[in-house]
Order: sequence, then structure tokens, then C-alpha cells
Amino acid sequence: MLSSRAIGRWRAVHTWSSLICTVFLLMLCLTGLPLIFHDEIDDWLAGRESAAPPPAGAVVDMDRVIRTVRQAYPGRRVQFVAWADEPGQFRVGLGRGPAAAGHKPFVIVDSEYRLLGEAWSEKDWRHGGVMAVLLALHTDLLSGLWGGLFLGAMGLLFLAALVSGVVLYAPFTRKLAFGTVRRARAARVAWLDLHNLAGITTIAWAVVVGATGVVNTLDSLVFGAWQRDVSRTLKAQYGELAPVRDPDLLQAAVTRATAFLPGRDISFVAFPGSMFATPRHYAVYLHGNTPATSQLLHPVLIDAADGQLVDIGAPPWYLWSLEISRPLHFGDYGGLPLKLLWAALDVETIVVLGSGVYLWLARRRKARQAPATAAAA
Repeated sequence: MLSSRAIGRWRAVHTWSSLICTVFLLMLCLTGLPLIFHDEIDDWLAGRESAAPPPAGAVVDMDRVIRTVRQAYPGRRVQFVAWADEPGQFRVGLGRGPAAAGHKPFVIVDSEYRLLGEAWSEKDWRHGGVMAVLLALHTDLLSGLWGGLFLGAMGLLFLAALVSGVVLYAPFTRKLAFGTVRRARAARVAWLDLHNLAGITTIAWAVVVGATGVVNTLDSLVFGAWQRDVSRTLKAQYGELAPVRDPDLLQAAVTRATAFLPGRDISFVAFPGSMFATPRHYAVYLHGNTPATSQLLHPVLIDAADGQLVDIGAPPWYLWSLEISRPLHFGDYGGLPLKLLWAALDVETIVVLGSGVYLWLARRRKARQAPATAAAA
């Protein structure tokens, strides 16, 4: 049994960690709710129809895809190529050149080497539509890296509130039957029971989503650490890495990587000098084709000068942690049923946050009224 002093300390931790992060958590829950269904909403807003798959046995020359884009956008460096959700389509990311301020960063190319148009980055909230704004608010408050790190700090406070809530209220709720809400007493008591009930039924989900959210805010830092680790390893083996600009061995890189890791599909290829590669190597990111491995990316480095594969081993634990956290945060592992469960738990968390604010205000009001009541008596 907790002592009175311990209860007071845990209550202070729970109260202030909750109050500091509640406004931001409400924003995250409200923006996260539509983001759970981002694929379905994007398809509905765009009025997309499933594209016809490429002919059976068709082989796409990725070098020709890149040449097509470079001819259409001279002077702009290719940053990456992503295998789009639509079969036979590729999203080619371009760097912004001096005269490219008005151009969109992605070019869509099909398996017949036709330019199908351009697309905004999902993080370009100024031009990407409603879902892009919601995503930017949810990930970094429209403020880039520092906004993301701030939300990560709010996530840590949320985890502290969850732990302290369990420690503080578990001994008291143990005396009540599960699901009990005492309506016959004061409204504050009923709200307290509702707050505790909603909190305990969402605790496991809240810990998972809170922890994965904190990890996701470290995205650029995690990839930066991986790049530095890989660069140190390669420098120790091969000396200083000479950068390669505008390489033209993408097809060879794809062929090498898929032969090195058979049974995996390509997610995207980062070009030398981009954020997700080294100055000299293509980074080919492959994923599994089962529900458990479809969201886990395994990078393979291919020398852009000679097409040779560089075996850097399995991804480090921190990169795996990031790859697992991304889909788990939005419930992308189990299709629509899991997304519906995620949405229901998200709504229940909003109830927990709202009832927590009400209980704090009610307690402060009661504390202010107590001296006046005592004086009148």
C-alpha cells in the first residue's frame, strides 16, 4: 500500500505531466483519427481508380525511367525512386533546382515510360491538401525537426502520465467491479470512474502509440546516425568515399539488390547524396511480402560508380525500431479491421483526456470553495 507521501508524489507527477501535454495530445488524437484512414481518404478525395497492371512478364528498364525524367527536368538531380502503390508506376523524387521553385517534387512515370504528371510530397503541407496539413500538424506542428522533437517530449510526458495513473489509481479501482460508474454520487465521482475505466481499457494501446510516436519523431536523427555508422564502416574498409553525381546504373543496382535478398520486394531506391543513402552508393530498400515483414525495410548499398554490392549486414536495432514504429503507430499492419480498432481507441483516449481536464478543474473549484464554506460554517 502506498504511503500518503508517495501518493502525493505520484499524484503530482500524474497531474502535471498530464496537464502539460494534454492540449498537444488532444491535437494529436484529433489529427491522428483521419490519418489512420489516410489511404482510404486520399483515394476518395482524388477519385482514384485502380490502374491496370502491366502486361505479364513485362520488364521495366529503370535506367530508361530515369532518363525520361531527366530529359523532362534538366538540371534537377534525382533523389529517389519509389515503387508506387499502383502497379507499374514509379514516383521519382527530384531536388529543387535554382529555377524549380514552382515545380512539384515528385514525377509519376508508368511502365511504358510515360510521364503521368506530378505529385506533391506528403510532407509539403502548403500545397498537399487537407491530409498533408493534418500529417504535418501531427508529426511536427508545421515546424520541421524542432517541432517533431517537441512533440516527442510531449509523448514522453504522456508515458509518464500513463505510468503514474496506473500506480495511483489501481489500488483504489481494485475495490470496484470492472465497468462500475457511480452515478448516484457527485458528478465528479462519476467522471472519475469514467476516466479510470477509459484509461485502463486503453492503457496498452496508449503505451504502444505513445512510444511509437516518440520514436517516429526521431526519424531524421535515426537515419542520420545510420548514415554516419555506415560511412565510418565504409571509410575504414575503402578509404574516403568519393561522391558520385547523376549516376546511371539504377537498373544494375536493382538487379543486384534483389538477387542478394531474394523473396523481397523493392520499396524505394535512394540516390547517392540523398538523405537515405551515402555520397557514393545507391541505397536500395527492400521489404518482405508477408504481413509481418511488409513494413520492415532492409537497405542494401550498391556502389554507383561500378555497380558492386557492399554488404553492410542487417539493419541496426535502432533502424528496425523506427521501421516497426511507423506502421504500428497508425495501425497499418492489419488492414481495415485494425484501423477501425485504432480509431475506436483513439476516440476513447480523447474521452480520457477531456475527463482528466474536467476533473482537474472540478478539484480546483472545490479547493477554492472550501475556505468560503468553512468561514460560513
